[in-house]
Amino acid sequence: MQHKYTIEDVAKIAGVSRGTVSRVLNNHPAVSDEARAKVLEAIEKSNYRPNFSARHMRTDSSNLIGFGLLADEVITTPYAVDMIRGAQEALWAMGKVMLVVNAGKANGESMTETSLEALLERRVEGIIYAAMFHHAVEIPPSNSQVPIVLANCFSEDRRFPSVVPDEVAGGYAATKHLLEAGHKRIGFINLSSTHPSVPSPIPAASGRLKGYKKALEEFDVPFDESLILYTKQTPQRNYELTMDLMQMPNPPTAIFCGNDRTAMACYGALSHLGLRIPQDVAVVGFDNQLDLAPALWPSLTTVQLPHYEMGKWAVEYLFSVKEKSPQPIQHMIDCPLIIRESV
Repeated sequence: MQHKYTIEDVAKIAGVSRGTVSRVLNNHPAVSDEARAKVLEAIEKSNYRPNFSARHMRTDSSNLIGFGLLADEVITTPYAVDMIRGAQEALWAMGKVMLVVNAGKANGESMTETSLEALLERRVEGIIYAAMFHHAVEIPPSNSQVPIVLANCFSEDRRFPSVVPDEVAGGYAATKHLLEAGHKRIGFINLSSTHPSVPSPIPAASGRLKGYKKALEEFDVPFDESLILYTKQTPQRNYELTMDLMQMPNPPTAIFCGNDRTAMACYGALSHLGLRIPQDVAVVGFDNQLDLAPALWPSLTTVQLPHYEMGKWAVEYLFSVKEKSPQPIQHMIDCPLIIRESV
């Protein structure tokens, strides 16, 4: 069995006291450059790893951030990777580590409060509370012992700082791009305004529709309610809604889809009708799902949901604010248009 080196072993190898090793480990300034170099060399030779729990107790600082993931199981979605990566890279730059907890459901019951309590028991310095999709959330009152920042969600009473995508700007950018390409009949297969686990309206659906209307108004194109359809996001339904739009007496020449999965089914329906993209009908999506949008043929022009940027912003804000604000910031991040070949 490989010998497990202790702090005493490191001190002996370096020819210094145990206290000197401890000061080096805790980055204490009262150590000479010569002694510090000897200790660091001894640590490298011995492959010594300090006891995290012991250091935590001495410094009363865990250097841990809890990343709480909501009951809609964001960790199982393709977007979780980007949000976690954005948060983790920001933390690494600060010399901190992230604990991730997926607060899904167990036996039909939400594990949100239990999961947050588990993070607090490990004395995390703060919590990033993230959601799979943009909506209002309720934070248990008992979990205000450490700073909390909400990512891709917000509290109705606005008592926590939050960062969310600018849904209106995203809907505007998608529609404006189609208008600039010469389209005036633009169908919109929007996301449903309801969801089983949250009250309506869902910000993504209402915000993107508002952006759609804003762009039409800017280009003096009348709003036509018949061009707006809503999907429950099943492939079959997305296909059917595309067929419904294209069978109108005056069908659209472009379709704005509420997400990239809807656009994929839209592609299938247009192909079934013998219509070419973008020559006959242009298509724009939303999300920029990287395992989907670039893989469609032609590749899908879509709007980027800023998951990486939200994770990064949440961490940076968590450590930039020293005191609670009476009106916590409610920050929105732009959703840029990713231009490919479908327009």
